[in-house]
Amino acid sequence: MAKAVTASVMKQKKGVPWLYLLPAIIVMTIFILYPMLNTVNLSFGNANGTASAATTCREGQPCWGVFENYRYALTNELNTTTIATTWESFWVSSYGNMIKWLLVMVTGSVGIGLIFAVMVDRINYGTSQVQTGILNAIITGLGFKPVSWLTESPLNTFMLIVVGVWMWTGFCMTLLSSAIKSIPEEIIEASRIDGATNFEIFTKIQVPIIAPTIIVVITTMVINVLKLFDIVYVMTGGNYGTNVIATRMYTEMYTNAHYGRGTAIAVILILLIVPFIVMNIRRFTKQEAMR
Repeated sequence: MAKAVTASVMKQKKGVPWLYLLPAIIVMTIFILYPMLNTVNLSFGNANGTASAATTCREGQPCWGVFENYRYALTNELNTTTIATTWESFWVSSYGNMIKWLLVMVTGSVGIGLIFAVMVDRINYGTSQVQTGILNAIITGLGFKPVSWLTESPLNTFMLIVVGVWMWTGFCMTLLSSAIKSIPEEIIEASRIDGATNFEIFTKIQVPIIAPTIIVVITTMVINVLKLFDIVYVMTGGNYGTNVIATRMYTEMYTNAHYGRGTAIAVILILLIVPFIVMNIRRFTKQEAMR
């Protein structure tokens, strides 16, 4: 009986599986594929998409033709008068701010998360709290003037990063703690018998074993930082030199109503994120193949 059922399934027409996939393909086409292609198409147009981006070029100014929106997205925030002014303006641009977020938030959240994961694994308890709201109370109590944490550049960007680090530290800690707890206890005990210190166990045994998880957490955090929007938009609205790529895209599209420039920034953002997504997918595929 089982053989007969299997034979009938194997004899089904080649097009039948596609009928099962068709609803999902239609949904993905409408909500993913079409918006993506339309975004790319709009990035080559003017403000309302009625003409080529080349029509927005100004006489006597640099022009990239149909790629004019990309020129604007990449260079408009920069003062290219000299190398020095270019370098200085880059670090207060949305791209410079994005690099600050990547360097500080990724290393901070993963590093602190790993420290907390080790603490939880070894002592089974531990709390910590970071509050920037009481800093001015302490400063004024010491006789100094209060600091405008969110309006003074570049201090404001780093204060926003502190918020981001604190938000994502728990996420990193949870994944890394699970990885540490999955290490067989026999390995740790054998290391202690051989005279290894806690630091040596951590650096020479635990870290190498959980290295794949650390890489996944880092790439995930890089993706989260690249598409970061909510913290900056809610706390400063991208003002006072705190713009990142996503808030700049939002401003161009919905505040300035220039869909060409906004979608060009969106395409650049997608191109920055895709390599890290591919890295994660390949790593997951390799892990599944090893099981």
